[in-house]
Amino acid sequence: MKSILANCLVVSLLLAASVLAAHAQESSADLAKKLSNPVAAMISVPFQANYDSGYGPEDGSKYTINIQPVIPFTLNADWNIISRTILPIAWQDDIAGASGHQFGLGDTTQSFFFSPKKPGLGGIIWGVGPAFLLPTATDDLLGGEKWGAGPTAVVLKQEGPWTFGALANHIWSFAGDDDRDNVNSTFLQPFLSYTTKDAWTFGINTESTYNWGDEQWSVPINLTVAKLVKFDKQPVSFTAGVRYWAESPEAGPDGWGARLVVTFLFPK
Repeated sequence: MKSILANCLVVSLLLAASVLAAHAQESSADLAKKLSNPVAAMISVPFQANYDSGYGPEDGSKYTINIQPVIPFTLNADWNIISRTILPIAWQDDIAGASGHQFGLGDTTQSFFFSPKKPGLGGIIWGVGPAFLLPTATDDLLGGEKWGAGPTAVVLKQEGPWTFGALANHIWSFAGDDDRDNVNSTFLQPFLSYTTKDAWTFGINTESTYNWGDEQWSVPINLTVAKLVKFDKQPVSFTAGVRYWAESPEAGPDGWGARLVVTFLFPK
């Protein structure tokens, strides 16, 4: 009798452990999927490291770490405001010919999205708002020394393990150094990702920019693989990827680049 009870207890414990593991796995997968949504109501702090080369006649290179906190604010029972910041820290060599080495902050892009808390018709998730360009660069060759502003929008759908959509903005400069070129650029980021039940995410996107002044495209195509893990109760996502420059200005990067991202998540 005791052996039967012991066996039942062991089986019960194994079943309980499997259920808890399944719930933990589902939770990680849900968090990973939320991370694919640019306007998810979840605080995240990505540190995105990029490497690109092939700049100008000296084959210059550039390392950039983008600090990209995403912070949601509750506006009312139906709406959120999502703050998305991109603050770049750059190391670069011979970006503009034999221009030497620069290190410091680049220009900051700050966006605010007004987004419904619940998906709309057909499960569509969207957000619209303003985007701002802030001249925070610490060196002339790290930024444009211009203040800018314009509209931004995102639309996406999450269906099963898939997330697909696009983010866009357009920024015009309105103040800054008169000796520097005006800013008139469109940013387009279509994206597609697939998240597995064990919190792996496979993604592809472009982060294309069209400069209306120079009439030139910059089109990097990014392929990434991410895994969400938990350290105690702290979820962290690790991403690795490569990028191919399908189109870039004459003095811009070419060939292949690389990306590594560490993202800290703070779900409610």
